[in-house]
Amino acid sequence: MPAADDSAKVPVFPPAIFLIALAVGFLLQHFLPLSPGDSWRAAGRVAGYALVAIGALFMFSAVALFRGAGTTPNPTRPTTALVFGGPYRLTRNPMYVGLTLITSGIGLWASTLWPALMALVAAVIVQRVVITREEEYLRRKFGTPYDEYCQRVRRWL
Repeated sequence: MPAADDSAKVPVFPPAIFLIALAVGFLLQHFLPLSPGDSWRAAGRVAGYALVAIGALFMFSAVALFRGAGTTPNPTRPTTALVFGGPYRLTRNPMYVGLTLITSGIGLWASTLWPALMALVAAVIVQRVVITREEEYLRRKFGTPYDEYCQRVRRWL
């Protein structure tokens, strides 16, 4: 049984932050429309689809690697292993990069800029509320291997 303090003590499930950002983005769009214009509509849809696809690839491949390593992608539960392959060679946070891209992509696909802007706000919140706690926890738990990984790979991209 894991120790009671064996987690990053993340106060909120990170995907909820992005869902809230997406909802706020569409609410802002309703009350304060901000669209790229008709000439950008087709390009925005293509870019939106691409961002959602790339984001989903980052996210789901990262989750699959966690499961393959026998650890959980849920930051509220104990981590049992470090993962260095796949998208973790490019970023220490491929799930959050994926969620940021997906949230931005949905906004572009819907021809509104607010969700894309709110995705950046969500990323800043995740950085301050989630990632800093996760990094402190992983440093305590794994020490030098995690520190060396942090020196090799950027936090975002």
